[in-house]
Amino acid sequence: MFAVELLAELVRRGVEDVVVCPGSRSQALALAAAAAERAEAVRLHVRLDERSAAFFALGVARETGVPAPVIVTSGTAVANLMPAVLEAHEGRVPLLLLTADRPSELRGIRSNQTTRQAGLFDTVARFSRDVPAPRFASDGDLDRADGRDPGALAAAALAAAAGTPGARPPGPVHLTLAFREPLSGTAGFDEMIARGFAAASAEAAQLRASDEPAPDYKERSAYARAELSAMREPVTRAMLAESVWRASWLAEAVSGARFGREAIAAYATLLEDPALGGLVEQAIVFGHPTLTRQLPALLRRDDVEVIVVDPYGEAEHYDPSGGARVVRAARVAEDHDPRALRRWLGAWVIADRALLRERTTVHEPDLGAALASGYKERSAYARAELSAMREPVTRAMLAESVWRASWPHDRLVLAASRLVRVLDGLAPARRLEVRANRGLAGIDGTVATALGVAAASQASEDPARAAGTTRVLLGDLALLHDAGSLLLPESEPRPRVQLFVGNDGGGTIFADLEVAGSAPAADFERVMTTPQSAELAALAAAYGWEYRRVSTRGELEQLLTEPVAGPSLIEIPLSG
Repeated sequence: MFAVELLAELVRRGVEDVVVCPGSRSQALALAAAAAERAEAVRLHVRLDERSAAFFALGVARETGVPAPVIVTSGTAVANLMPAVLEAHEGRVPLLLLTADRPSELRGIRSNQTTRQAGLFDTVARFSRDVPAPRFASDGDLDRADGRDPGALAAAALAAAAGTPGARPPGPVHLTLAFREPLSGTAGFDEMIARGFAAASAEAAQLRASDEPAPDYKERSAYARAELSAMREPVTRAMLAESVWRASWLAEAVSGARFGREAIAAYATLLEDPALGGLVEQAIVFGHPTLTRQLPALLRRDDVEVIVVDPYGEAEHYDPSGGARVVRAARVAEDHDPRALRRWLGAWVIADRALLRERTTVHEPDLGAALASGYKERSAYARAELSAMREPVTRAMLAESVWRASWPHDRLVLAASRLVRVLDGLAPARRLEVRANRGLAGIDGTVATALGVAAASQASEDPARAAGTTRVLLGDLALLHDAGSLLLPESEPRPRVQLFVGNDGGGTIFADLEVAGSAPAADFERVMTTPQSAELAALAAAYGWEYRRVSTRGELEQLLTEPVAGPSLIEIPLSG
């Protein structure tokens, strides 16, 4: 009953998704999750691989701001959660881990599948508790002493995962839950358990819909959601008036904040221009820039005043120079005159638009001129159009096409592949919902994270949001690194997900690093680019995904106009 009470309290406090990995020691928690699903109190997601499960939960939390508890058994199952835990810590994403363990009498005696898992994540966890095995009082009720109260545990865990405004940011929480044999057994109580979960779900829905003051955990969860969407709504988040954006707004493509007339896409190149970047005197930093070397180089300059806006005090701040002034919020001075920066902003915008015209992959002939002219000119136009449609797909073409095909109700997930850097240098300003694991900027768990984003967004009560498609832009190695996450349980909905896999046969992202010019060519290929020739069509077939191969601009544009009904893997051999 401990497992049922714990999960019911989490549901009452706003949890809507639960991720389960099969295991013996965790069976009570898993069966409680199944009972909650039958009562329609949660959306249950089952995954075989704990690493995939944790990144899936990370994707759900990135989308909703609410953690999706991850239930796993003891032993190496817990260790496989570490990559997602570190990403949640650095990315400031709420993550709740419920890991089953042996009771105290079975620890330290080399009992099967037992290790020192309690405290495994203490260096980054916002809250960690080693909970003794449940026991019952003399009257038969659950003993809630010595940290065994499931209600108190749920409240503390969710509050810590959501972070504390002004103090610690959102992040991972770890509950080590000991269980003695028998490990499960609720026969005869099914109806009571179902009623309990239904009541918890109804109370959660009532709290979400009410105008009454929210309890502490709800306030923190709302703050976490706002923080996750901070870079998508920079003006609101920083409490800045609109006039502040009469300065240049350099937004990475992964931020979701590249929109508006002041957004500068080619910022990396322009920062190296003495007439623009060389004249910068002050930089105000939001979030965690990760894609270029030019931005940290700017922030390390002695002649640039750096102000970092970070609402969390008990956290590491993005400060390449180590000398920035950190503030919790920023406001525009009352005497600020936006007209004073008009010429400065204009110079940036003009230079940026000129660079984007050079970099764009869409160069359409003048249809109006062709129609107004004679047969020969129209024939030339048609030939040019046919030729363009036969062009092989390049990285720039793929990145720009997927960017332009996505809409605000869609979700765009960007992997830590070479493609994201190409996109960052050419993506025009558009208001899009972008997700990326940039806390540690690794390729680990990209597919799983995207599936979590898709599951959460497409289950939304907002019809527009639920109707969207999740598009994922990634390289071949990012896909292969997380290939196991392609496995989708038959009992769960199949999300609308498109994996656009730019296949250049290996890790060409390293071609831009110093090692490419300094290492022996054979060694560089062997240990850095790691060439591969995996059959992606066979991989897709093995996991039941639709497979398409796109090699020309025309095929790519056609595919991007087709309706999406389920998960598909699109392989795009890259020509450059």
